[in-house]
Amino acid sequence: MTDTPALRDWHSLQGEIAPGSVIVASTGAGAFEQALLDGRHVLTADEPAAAGGGDAGPGPYELLLMALGACTSMTVKMYAARKRWPLEGVEVRLHHGKVYDRDCADCENKNAMIDRIERSLRLSGPLSDEQRARLLEIADKCPVHRTLTSRIDIRTVLDPA
Repeated sequence: MTDTPALRDWHSLQGEIAPGSVIVASTGAGAFEQALLDGRHVLTADEPAAAGGGDAGPGPYELLLMALGACTSMTVKMYAARKRWPLEGVEVRLHHGKVYDRDCADCENKNAMIDRIERSLRLSGPLSDEQRARLLEIADKCPVHRTLTSRIDIRTVLDPA
C-alpha cells in the first residue's frame, strides 16, 4: 500500500475500529484501490482493469457477494451441526446482475432495472432430501441475507477531520 495520510500507519488505526465497524480508505495506488480494515484484518478492494482499476482485489459487488456467500455457508453449516446432520461441505456460488423488473406495474419507469443476486448451494454429504430442503430454507435465514432483503437505512455524514 502507498503511504497516504489515511494509511500512513494502518496498525495505529486498528485500535480505533469498534466491533461491527470497518474503515475503508484509498491507498493512493491506482485509480480505485482501497484498503479495508476491520481491526484484525486488512483486505484490498479494486475495480477490474476493464473499469479503469488495477484489479488488485475484488470489486465492491464481489465483496458483497462474498459476504452473502460466507454468511450463507456458515449459517447452513451451523444449523446442520446443531441438528447433527451429516453435512460434509457447503459451496455457495453467487452472481449479481441487473435485470428488468417485470413486476413493476406501478413503477414510474416501466423499464426499471433491479439488482438480482442468483445463489446456488451445493451440499455434500449423505443428507436426505428432507434435510437438503430444510438447509435450503435455512440459507435464506442467514443474517446477511436478511439484512439485504430488509429495509436498510444508510446515513452518511462528512467527518470534519
